[in-house]
Order: sequence, then C-alpha cells, then structure tokens
Amino acid sequence: MKPTSTALVILVSTALSALAHGPIDHGEATLIAQASVTPANNTGQPSTTAPSAPTAPNTAPATAPGATTNDDGVRVTVLGYHDFSKIKTPTEMLISTGKFRKQMQAIKELGLHVISMEDFIAWKRGEKKIQDKSVLITIDDGWKSVYTDAYPILKEHKFPFTVFLYTNYIDGGASALTSAMIKEMQNNGCTVASHSISHPYPATVKAERAKGSDEFATYLRKEMGGSRKELEKKFGGKVNAYAYPGGYVTGEMLPIATECGYECLFTVLPGKTTLATSNFTIPRYVILGTHDYIFRNATSFSATSTTAATDGAIVQSTPHPVKPEPGALITTRLPTVSADLSKVANIDVESIVMRVAGFGKVPATYDAASKTASWTLNRRLRSRTCEVSVQWRTLGATKYEQPMTWIFRIDREAAYQPSSPIAP
Repeated sequence: MKPTSTALVILVSTALSALAHGPIDHGEATLIAQASVTPANNTGQPSTTAPSAPTAPNTAPATAPGATTNDDGVRVTVLGYHDFSKIKTPTEMLISTGKFRKQMQAIKELGLHVISMEDFIAWKRGEKKIQDKSVLITIDDGWKSVYTDAYPILKEHKFPFTVFLYTNYIDGGASALTSAMIKEMQNNGCTVASHSISHPYPATVKAERAKGSDEFATYLRKEMGGSRKELEKKFGGKVNAYAYPGGYVTGEMLPIATECGYECLFTVLPGKTTLATSNFTIPRYVILGTHDYIFRNATSFSATSTTAATDGAIVQSTPHPVKPEPGALITTRLPTVSADLSKVANIDVESIVMRVAGFGKVPATYDAASKTASWTLNRRLRSRTCEVSVQWRTLGATKYEQPMTWIFRIDREAAYQPSSPIAP
C-alpha cells in the first residue's frame, strides 16, 4: 500500500529565500502554494509532484450548520504534522523527533493551551468556551512513526491530538499505523478523524469532476462518507472532522461533507481560526521538517485589547555551534555573533560570508586558532529577533554550501536597563 500525504511547497526559489527570513505571522492567512506529495516508489519516501493551487469553494456557505459567528476573541492555531524520525534526514514531510519534542516543550513554555478536537468542535458549535491562544495538534495519513515517535512525547506532555487517517493505509504495511496502535492511542488522548479512503491527488479529483456532477457526487460520497463509516465501525465514536487530501477543496464537497456528517473540515493554508472562520475551510499550519519559521508563525499571536502579544517559538538547530544560540534571549543590543567552523573539512576561509538581518553582508573575521568566524555589531539592534546566516565554500569548490541560518532574540526591556545601579 503506498503512503501518500500533503505538504506545503514553496514554488519559487526567490520566494523561498524571502520566506526563510521567517516573517512573523500573527494570524493573517497567506497562501504560498500547495502541492500534492506522493511517493516516488514503493519505499514510502515522498517526492513532490507538480504544485496546484487550491480551488476556492465556489458554493461554500460562510459557516457550517450549527456554527456561531459571534466573536469571543479566541484564536486557535492548528498544527499539521506528517512523519517523524530519529535518524532520517528531515524533509518537508518528515520532522526529526528531537525537533518535535522541542516544539512540544515550546508550546508548554509559551503557556499556550492544547485542546482536543472534541473541545474544538464544541467551541465552534458555541457549546463550550476555550481559552485564547489555543493549539490543536493534528497528524495526517497514519505513518507508524506517529505511534513510535510522536505519541510518547504527546503522552508525556498530556497533549491531546488528532490523526487524520485515510482508510486504505491503516494496517497497510511496515510504515503504517496498525489498528491496535490506533486503539491504544485513543485511550491516551488521540481522536480519529478522516482523510478520505484513498487520499486522491488533485489531478484525480479533477478527472472525477470532469465526468459530470452526478458521477462526481457519487465519487465524493464514497471518499468522504465511506471513510467516515469505516473509521466509526473500526474505532467507534463519531468521526466529524475531515482533512482535505492535498488541501484540495471544491464547492461540490461542502454540501456532501455536511450530508456525510462532518462538522469541521481542514485545509493546508496557514492562519488562525476564530469563531467566524468557516467550518468548511479551517486553516492549518503544516509544520515542515525543513522550515522552522512555520512553527514560529504558528505560535505567534498578536496583542488584543485583553491579551499581550506572544512571540512565536524559535525551535532551531545548527550543524555547527553558534552564538548567540538559536532561540536564545540576550540582554545586549550589541552582541558578538559567531560560528564555530572547526568541524568543517577543507573550508576556504576566504570564502566565508556572514549576513546579519538589517546589516546585510558584514565584515566578519576568521580566527585561525579557534576556527571561528565572528563579528560584533556596530549598531544597536532594534527588533526583538535577529537572523544570522553564514555560508562558505570548500577548497577547490565553485559553489557555496547551503547557508547555516539561525535566529536569536533580544530582550529589549532588559537591554535598556543601566548596567550599574543609579546613584540616589
């Protein structure tokens, strides 16, 4: 059985470069691009196919039946994960287990409130109150690593979570979740939700749509309704949440979703959810294993009349030691920035380039004894965060290695305090 999944893909390299600077997203949903991800072969390793923009629901009602449009000021960020590994190289689809652990710890330290799908839906119905800055954790497809890697961490933190399963992949082989694993997780905070029967790619859905309205409706009832019935039969309870495979949604899906019994349907477009958000197109931040800024954006909340702003968590790691460390909070606005490159073999020291946000390329110096590149800022930092990148070539190479990039934070209030007591 072939595993399939979804992911955000940055289409244009220039856009990727700009986005890599990690713009803070305080909740405005921004469409970057969307693509279906499918395995290139039967090994289960995903590869990207041609990207396709999502179709706007052309017949979508503003809200699902039972939803309320009253604004209670609450914002929810929905996180979407896929696969996890302790040893594999991270990809868009796969996040390292260590980084996932750090992200869960960051949620806890930020004081965000992790809620279950049941509480989320009850809140959308207007039946239950939840706290502002809540987090809903979702995981797509049903990879075995959900059980082996993510589940122990979620259980340790007592964080509820939801798995969006496509039924053809359950018990589908060595990389897939088994029914027994799913049932065990259900006893410890896991909610089962639907991701269709076959996880069809957008091209497949478009081909079915081209056959005519009646044929398309039959197809949708099979994928959406059939999966719900099978999940409820196998795992019990009510399955009333659905994640669009590939985030691909058409207007025809919405009345059929209601007919099938779904109340909340999730996309792959980032943004915060409020009571006014359509239940048919609920945004999610799909957390890619290679782009740290998405988690930062997901955990950022702007200030309101009743709550202070929350700067998103910076969960990063660099292949070589750097200072200030990724995510570190410093109290000086004139820090020395450095990268220990002693483990880089055959580095061409003349090629080392350091860039600091707001300063551009800076005249970093290289200390041959410590094999460290460093630069002390000559102008006070004004922002609460600062991004640094260091890049180099190896001897004889014509191309630069991938830049090593990290972000640290500045405690501006502390930086303004006098360094010695003021005389009375």
